[in-house]
Amino acid sequence: MSESPSAVLTPPGSAPKASPGAESSNRRWWQRLSLGRYTGVVVALLAVAIYLTITEPVFLTWDNLMNIVKSNSVIFVLAIGATFVVISGGIDLSTASATTASAMIFGLALHSGWGLVPALIATIAFGLMIGLINGVLIAKAHISFLVVTLGALSIWASFALVVNDGQTVSVFSAPAFGPIKDFVNQDVGPFPILLIFDAILVLLAGGVLRYTAFGRALFATGSNEEAARLNGISINRILIAVYTIGGLAAALACVVQVGRLTAASATGDPTLLLTVLAAVLIGGTSFTGGEGGVLGTVIGVIFLGVVQNGLTLSGVSAFWQGTVSGVILIAAVGLGVLRDRGISLRQRRAAKTAPDASHLAPPAPPPA
Repeated sequence: MSESPSAVLTPPGSAPKASPGAESSNRRWWQRLSLGRYTGVVVALLAVAIYLTITEPVFLTWDNLMNIVKSNSVIFVLAIGATFVVISGGIDLSTASATTASAMIFGLALHSGWGLVPALIATIAFGLMIGLINGVLIAKAHISFLVVTLGALSIWASFALVVNDGQTVSVFSAPAFGPIKDFVNQDVGPFPILLIFDAILVLLAGGVLRYTAFGRALFATGSNEEAARLNGISINRILIAVYTIGGLAAALACVVQVGRLTAASATGDPTLLLTVLAAVLIGGTSFTGGEGGVLGTVIGVIFLGVVQNGLTLSGVSAFWQGTVSGVILIAAVGLGVLRDRGISLRQRRAAKTAPDASHLAPPAPPPA
């Protein structure tokens, strides 16, 4: 009995592969149902949304959904910036305090009668400076990102308290506050301006990560910094860039924050950092770097926003709301670590079980 060509050409120890068409047909139904690393959080989001729709009729109203968008815009902007940092393999612990310090700069500028454009320029420059300092210390001085950003957290939190003697800066009556008030409260048709702003950020950040050389270099750096360096990637430039992006995100987020609060608070939100990191990690960005994306972060922010909104609608106290956020963050980090370990284990097993094709190589020519 003759053997098929595939059996003859298949190396020992390996099964014949299905044709590409057959393999595609077998997997097509699963590909349509699966969202990859986002599947778990999407399923959880749908489950929570269905539960709230049943128990809280107001949840699914348009006004409530848009309220979720508006109330989470600060977290959304910060989480986009944090995604770049986490993909690089780092974490910026100064995100919340940088936002608070930037808000004080913006608030004081408006309160002092500055025009909107000069106030925005000063605030954005301040945020970029914070991120740039972090990036330079991490990349050039080779100080751990945990040490640098933890120190920055303390420095900028203290700055926010000292710059105006711990007092909140009201901007409600500032001449240049009108456009900011409209920006955070007005709609274009049925959609809030903040939603459009968030969508633009997603497109820009997603485009940078997916379609630019910088994005590819960033993922390579987060996956294996030494290998990226050997391939000619400037690790220092990547690290400085991502922390500077984080500083820019803090400056943009503070504008939204001041607009919604009509004031700049010297103390800020103590849960802000926790919530931002939770959104990024829940969205599937790897805690160890090299994997993730903006889409996952968007899903993570939406999930946390829906949970927070559900707790508020259900009358849960602020204490338990913070507790739930902490539990979600721990679960997100734990599941992320388990996922990374599982991927690493499968890769090692695949390497061990890969057929040894050395016997198929042509014999070496005899020495001359």
